[in-house]
Amino acid sequence: MHDKPPSKLAGHLLHRRPGASRPTRHRVGPDTFGLDQEKVLRFADGTLDPTEEPRLAEEVAEVLPLGWSLSPRAKERLYTVTEHLGGEPRLLQWLDRHPGLPRLTARLVVLTGTLDRYSDDAGVVEALRSSRAEEPLPSGLEGVLPPETDEETLSDISYRIDELPFERHPQDAARLALATTDWLRSAARRAAPSSPGTTPRP
Repeated sequence: MHDKPPSKLAGHLLHRRPGASRPTRHRVGPDTFGLDQEKVLRFADGTLDPTEEPRLAEEVAEVLPLGWSLSPRAKERLYTVTEHLGGEPRLLQWLDRHPGLPRLTARLVVLTGTLDRYSDDAGVVEALRSSRAEEPLPSGLEGVLPPETDEETLSDISYRIDELPFERHPQDAARLALATTDWLRSAARRAAPSSPGTTPRP
């Protein structure tokens, strides 16, 4: 089981899904585009014009899903930005302040981390099983959910959400993320109040 809760993201962003097989037909090579070196250096030393920061955030959001496939040079530039901001959680907070792709990328990372965190939680798995007994194929998750609900179900969805930006389909990832959160809210409402880990937040 992948363990990457939002509070423990160290090492995750540059090493996504180690050992996993990635489709190559949509892959965008890390040297096709990337982080502008001059912009990164000026950001790190505090001299980047504020009007240029949104574009830098866009560049970071574009390369972040490539993770482990980035070239060493691209990884070094991403590391420079991350360290300047104070670590990976702060990087996500910074991206979230910029609308569009940066914000979407940050929120997808947090969501996949949360899905992985609760994937093998017995109370959550049971709530999801009960929910599927009433609604076997929740809207928007047709073709994504496996036939059986088990400790891998949320991790499998997390993997697919993670994979779509890698394949350069961020809006598809956003739609899947929304469908997943809608399903989880519905499952939490159906769950008994005493079920651990399933009470929906207001």
